[in-house]
Amino acid sequence: MNTRKVCGGLALVVTAFVLKASVTAIVVVPAEFSEMVSASQTIVHGRVVDVRSYETAGRRTIESLVTVQVVEAIKGQPGATAYFKLPGGQVGRYRRVMVGAPHCAPGDELVLFLKGSAPAVPMPFGLTQGVYRVSRDAAGQATVLPIVNVDSSRVVRGDPSRRPLELAAFTNLVRTMAGSRP
Repeated sequence: MNTRKVCGGLALVVTAFVLKASVTAIVVVPAEFSEMVSASQTIVHGRVVDVRSYETAGRRTIESLVTVQVVEAIKGQPGATAYFKLPGGQVGRYRRVMVGAPHCAPGDELVLFLKGSAPAVPMPFGLTQGVYRVSRDAAGQATVLPIVNVDSSRVVRGDPSRRPLELAAFTNLVRTMAGSRP
């Protein structure tokens, strides 16, 4: 056998192993809405009043603590103020962004599905999946975007049947699924 052929074959095998080890992917399958409702310890409608970013883990990462003034407790007993943490934020000139993590700012009106309980600070269920933004039209009518997929049918982008839900209808749906009364 030719030494050149053996070395070339060996190089090909080593290259294949290196490429196989470095090419990986993660697929995140969103939870069904009913699972999100049942797994969340606290569900609130509220308005963000403060966002403070801080360094953690020996200055290796940045997290943000979000303070929400509770307008309505839908599940659980959060009190007048709820707190939750998000990965990412900005401390001084250092900024950390995590793909899939929502961004909150003072004044944002949200419906939050929070997972975790004391003494730990809760996080939104599935990060962005547990944060529903409330929009208001010129008349003050509150709607929730995006609409939830209650049944397990397929979601189609641009489907005209997918419309925003009024906030009251959304909270009633969540209460019904959580098994609590309005």
